[in-house]
Amino acid sequence: MEQTREYRSEKVSAVATFSEKLGNAKSVFLTDYSGLSVADISELRKKFRENQTEYFVIKNTLARLGAKEAGKDGILPYLEGPTAVAISYEDPASPARVLVDFLKKHPKPEVKACLIEDEVYPGSEAEEIAKWATREELLAKIVGSLNSPIAGLVMTLAGIQRKLLYGLNAIAEKKANQ
Repeated sequence: MEQTREYRSEKVSAVATFSEKLGNAKSVFLTDYSGLSVADISELRKKFRENQTEYFVIKNTLARLGAKEAGKDGILPYLEGPTAVAISYEDPASPARVLVDFLKKHPKPEVKACLIEDEVYPGSEAEEIAKWATREELLAKIVGSLNSPIAGLVMTLAGIQRKLLYGLNAIAEKKANQ
């Protein structure tokens, strides 16, 4: 009887951990990993790690409980069959990029659904999500947009100074020639 209680406490702990991960995640991608070899799963996990994304297999019953606890009920219909979860805490599109890249060389895993900032998308949207700009790209665009008017002003002011200098030089040359 003692072992059963430990096992239950392990499940409670797993549910709490999954719930916490869902609460902190920028994005969650649910995949069906069936049909992948151990080597393929290892390769996929490595690519996820390189992109600061967690990838793990979870029992659907535990995932359902964790999702309910975290208030992420939108993913419940997708928790059927073999389920592996990719969670990103930084870039919401990072798991999609890894999955789309991996799917170019492998027929699996199938993306069941994506949860991004409490919005659930069907797995078919993963390819579009993978095209989203990274945070760094967005910041670079913002800085470029902010810098553009300033650069234009600097160029305009420099042009005015240049014209004034050319005018003064022309007057100086004219007086020197007289």
